[in-house]
Amino acid sequence: MRVLLYRGDGQIGPWAEDLARLMPGVETVSWQEGETLAACDYAVLWNPAPSLLPQLASVKAIFLMGAGADALLKFGDALPDVPIVRLGDAGMAVQMAEYVAYATLRYFRRFDEYEEQARHGLWSPLPTYAKEEFTVGVMGLGKLGLRVVETMRGFGFPVRGWSRTAKDIPGVDCYAGMEALDDFLRGTRVLVSLLPLTPETNNLLDRRRLSTLPQGAYLINVARGAQVAEPDLLTLIRAGHIAGATLDVFRNEPLPAPHPFWEEPRITITPHISALTVRSEAVRQIIAKITAIEAGQQVDDVVDRSLGY
Repeated sequence: MRVLLYRGDGQIGPWAEDLARLMPGVETVSWQEGETLAACDYAVLWNPAPSLLPQLASVKAIFLMGAGADALLKFGDALPDVPIVRLGDAGMAVQMAEYVAYATLRYFRRFDEYEEQARHGLWSPLPTYAKEEFTVGVMGLGKLGLRVVETMRGFGFPVRGWSRTAKDIPGVDCYAGMEALDDFLRGTRVLVSLLPLTPETNNLLDRRRLSTLPQGAYLINVARGAQVAEPDLLTLIRAGHIAGATLDVFRNEPLPAPHPFWEEPRITITPHISALTVRSEAVRQIIAKITAIEAGQQVDDVVDRSLGY
């Protein structure tokens, strides 16, 4: 069996080592711009070069090295007509839950305000927030979103969820579809976005929808930066309607040096690290799915191109 490994940054060595160690007998191949790809059974990719795509028409499946499919689906009709399979978790869910829990607790315990006080040498205890008034709203109830929901419920926060289709999660107020989005937002104090990037979610969180959140709400975005209308968010933070935002993703990455987010103290910036792929777990998952496909079985996490994830 031959498997193509390709990353836009060229860092395929560790992936090849793990694949060879965990799947003896597999042959891994690489590809560089201008080369003709030898026949392969499968491809494992991240940020592929456009010129590679036509050469993948004969593979049995394309596996992604991450949970998001938007970086590949953006090529549209240039993609070969073969199954695309994304990672379902691969160690990312627990990291995402840790990140969201930290950001939420930082706001709930007012640590962001204490950090600002400390910079000015102030010693001034602040009134505590009531947990029942600090509802966490999670947008996107896939594997990562469900782990975040479970974690925040464990801390005793009221939790609500919003998704494209209806979900039934014990102990969670669930909302579905665009017609229910405003009701979901009105009761959310901490908004967490875990949605995939699709044409429907691009700029979903614009000025009108962010204004639907209650006064003093917070935003945590660990999904894709293009879901947030950045100038609108900045306006609402400066106006005091949004009390703060923790952002791990941005429309342009790395975030450009002159971007106004850098100068806004109520915006916390991290460099797209909320949930990093655990390579060994990812390779095990890919091997299990290759084995299933070879046995003629169905596999999970096949991308629906019409939905964008």
